[in-house]
Amino acid sequence: MKPRYEVRARYTAETITVYQAYAPEIALPALARGRFGPPFKRERMTWIKPSFLWMMYRCGWATKPGQEHVLAVEITRAGFEWALGRACLSHFDRDRHGTSEAWSRQLKASPVRVQWDPERDLDLRPLDHRSLQVGLSGEAVHRYVDEWVTGITDVTATARRVHALVRAGDRAAATALLPPERPYPLPPDVAAAVTPGP
Repeated sequence: MKPRYEVRARYTAETITVYQAYAPEIALPALARGRFGPPFKRERMTWIKPSFLWMMYRCGWATKPGQEHVLAVEITRAGFEWALGRACLSHFDRDRHGTSEAWSRQLKASPVRVQWDPERDLDLRPLDHRSLQVGLSGEAVHRYVDEWVTGITDVTATARRVHALVRAGDRAAATALLPPERPYPLPPDVAAAVTPGP
């Protein structure tokens, strides 16, 4: 049985893969340049997701308007951990924050927010354990675009192939195409910063 709160991702010794989905006008220039640029807006909060299947749930297997291209974004582990170490939970947690006022102050001051949503299975049904979503704003977005991104890959075709196999009932073949995600070894202080209380 998986822990309720655990970051699971595809990663190497230096990088971690996160997913985003965009319309062609943002995705295609980013793929060509290997980094995000106009019309990507740094002023908006941008959400990154280590879970491929949660991204599929969010973008409807790359069918939702404005989310037709699924991007696998390689970022540095140092950047990812910098973000989580400065994050605030997107919901009030009495064990963590004490008062809603204290939480509100932290939320306004933090350039990063995190939330834990139910992980999804191949049919995009919710599971008991949670998947991490990371929202970047302000300084964190600038660092993401200018420093952390090491590569961007279009995985839209993979998303659509997995979806087609699921619809055809070939779950084994669909599962074989999923990116290999495993528990990510967060430093203890970073894990404490992003994990809700019991």
